Amino acid sequence: MAEEQLLTTAEVAHRLRIKPETIYAYVSRGLLARVKVPGERTSRFRLADVERLAARTQATRPERDAAPAMRTATTLIAYGRLHYRGLDVATLAPVTPFEEIARWLWTGERRREPFATSAETVDTARRASSHLPAQARLFDRLPVIVAVAAAMDPLRFDLAPATVTALAPALLSSMVDALPLAGESPADDALAARLWPRLTGTPASTAGLRALNAALVLLADHDLAASTIAVRVAASTRANPYAAVLAGLGALDGPMHGAVGSSVHRMVEVALRDGAPAAIAEWLRTGALPGFGHSLYPDGDPRGAALLDLVAELPTEGELRRAVDDLIATAARRGALPNVDLAVAALAHATGMGPGAAEVIFAVARTAGWIAHIVEEYAQPSNRFRWSSGYTGPPPEST
Repeated sequence: MAEEQLLTTAEVAHRLRIKPETIYAYVSRGLLARVKVPGERTSRFRLADVERLAARTQATRPERDAAPAMRTATTLIAYGRLHYRGLDVATLAPVTPFEEIARWLWTGERRREPFATSAETVDTARRASSHLPAQARLFDRLPVIVAVAAAMDPLRFDLAPATVTALAPALLSSMVDALPLAGESPADDALAARLWPRLTGTPASTAGLRALNAALVLLADHDLAASTIAVRVAASTRANPYAAVLAGLGALDGPMHGAVGSSVHRMVEVALRDGAPAAIAEWLRTGALPGFGHSLYPDGDPRGAALLDLVAELPTEGELRRAVDDLIATAARRGALPNVDLAVAALAHATGMGPGAAEVIFAVARTAGWIAHIVEEYAQPSNRFRWSSGYTGPPPEST
């Protein structure tokens, strides 16, 4: 019994998306068993029992407004943790190569094979993206690179799962290798090592690469985030995988999603210059505090905690360390806990990466998750998403 994970009533209600009163109804009907814990007055429930009930009830629950559900076997966010196919991501991130996690997301198999693409694709994509204006962000190159990779893949319209998962390593490699170098080209063929000199001219260190790899792992998927929904809607029309990824990049570019990293980076800059209270006050005037809080993690984002622990191992300047610590302490007094965006900003500052680095890290990482969702969506009926518009305009003219 001591080894079983037990959940509170609130945790069960959140997982099953029901009211606490419904839990008691399940208990009275024998669908869920209470567990008495010595020394506690409240009942708890076994994780395994709750998951069995979730699979049973959520698979048969009617959908509102005839909108089909997006169900996934890829990622679960529950009990304050993030899981990829049942594995705790915060535990995996510090010790597992991103490539291995990506394959786990796609196939349920863990293999440590490097990702590669053709030199011709990289060269063509690099030349195409080089025509962007000087003020273009590094992130702006990614849609161009993906479009070029698509045009050069004659099998892009083959939507078989094996074909999609086979093209994914080359797509991710192209997205990284076609970016311009800011530092020396690495000897290491790991994707994190190849991404590093595209983000900073600072020489890579073992601890730095470990932290960057962990960031990629932690950001690889996050259930049905806005960009993932865009990807799945595109895939439902049988858009090819590259086109579906482009749909995700469009949604990711919003300042309330993947592009929030630039705001957090600038907030850390203000904290370094003017102090944490001044930085937080400046951002609160906009009505939002980037880098803190997450509705799915009321007790703190485990991704942020895991990455901040790795950033703490870097040879960080004292001023930066104090600024980040002061931001966390000041926000905590308002009840706001750091999330993964703050951790990525801290990593970027500690390694000499610019304000656009977070967006690129996010996009490269999340593409791995999108591929898993694309494969899942291709297995569903096509064109299945058609919501009611809820029209609120003027009535039609009479004829």
